Amino acid sequence: MKKRYKLFGLIIGLGILSACGKDVDDGSAVEVLPLEVELTVTEQAEVGDTVNMEALVTYGDEKVVDADKVVYEVWEEGKKDDSVMIESVNEKDGTYTAETSFDHDGLFHIQVHVDAKNLHTMPVKQVTIGEGAQVGDSEPSESHDHGHAEGFALHFVKPENAVAGKETEMMTHLEIDGQPLEKADVRYEVSSDVLGEKHLWIDADEVKPGEYNAVHLFEEAGTYTVKIHVKNEEGLHEHEEFTFDVK
Repeated sequence: MKKRYKLFGLIIGLGILSACGKDVDDGSAVEVLPLEVELTVTEQAEVGDTVNMEALVTYGDEKVVDADKVVYEVWEEGKKDDSVMIESVNEKDGTYTAETSFDHDGLFHIQVHVDAKNLHTMPVKQVTIGEGAQVGDSEPSESHDHGHAEGFALHFVKPENAVAGKETEMMTHLEIDGQPLEKADVRYEVSSDVLGEKHLWIDADEVKPGEYNAVHLFEEAGTYTVKIHVKNEEGLHEHEEFTFDVK
């Protein structure tokens, strides 16, 4: 009789271990897939012509028909701080479209900002209108003061409703070749007339792949300039400059 009880207990124990093993295996099968965006734009057009924009969004082999946000940002070469945001139309087949036009010759940039599946990506394309950009046509941009490494993209989310005496969040998305740029060293250099000759250096933390945030309490109202410095171990060294207001 004792042998029967021992055998019965052994069978129960093995069953419990087997069930636990199945739970672990099921949990380890979760796979994180890449968010891909194929951006297509009219690359050459004349003044007044319609410039079409289309972004095909996929997650692995699946077309994403319910992206959280797809917005196009358009700016002229050397004038990124004056960029215009254009909402897209969800065609319900994985593509998100929009259109625009330009009233003068020049070189323009179109960048699509996509949020889906808790991921963010932002590929960019160039558009030449008429004869394109001519030497001396535009003043140097505060946000493009040097040439970028190939495939590098930076998007600074300007603080909205920043108020003196309260913490303000500064957020930057970085990409390289259409993928989040991870493990970069990102610092915000902040200056303003209200600070005099003093510059603030604020380190940003990578809160998720390619997204770098910092929080700072601005003591005085005014217009602030933030220069975003980006470095990594592969020798990348980039920076862009933006302005925002603190009320």
